[in-house]
Amino acid sequence: MTTSILILVGFVLFSALIAASGIVFRPGTWYRTLVKPSWTPPNRAFPIVWSVLYLLIAVSGWLVWRKAGFVLIPFGLFVVQMVLNFLWSMLFFGRKRPDLAFLDITLLALAIAANILAFWPHSQAAALLLVPYLAWVCVAGALNLSVWRLNRDRGVFA
Repeated sequence: MTTSILILVGFVLFSALIAASGIVFRPGTWYRTLVKPSWTPPNRAFPIVWSVLYLLIAVSGWLVWRKAGFVLIPFGLFVVQMVLNFLWSMLFFGRKRPDLAFLDITLLALAIAANILAFWPHSQAAALLLVPYLAWVCVAGALNLSVWRLNRDRGVFA
């Protein structure tokens, strides 16, 4: 039981490390100056939603670990989608490159979908915990694309 709790803590810490990209690469003044679509969620929604999603991601990984251990393909995909998640903040906010960030978030959505499929045989609950994450990333991808299109001729991108 103690090992299981330590592994869960490890998954939560790994998710928190990825979540730190939102702190390291903050939206800042630049983001506030961008034209955004009318359906953009309020700024206060992002940290709340992402906190819940990162917790779901951590629990999802832990559930698969409990059933199957660290299986190569499911956890390879898990790491890939987490790295792509981290890179998005760096590309969009850090580098001010919504074009590259859109490519990244598209790959991220595909990686999450693949991760869901890879987790399914080991834990359907774990796979289902990733569905809200995929949904939010799809919304974020549409927002990314809209912001890029609305601002590409304004000279605000690197």
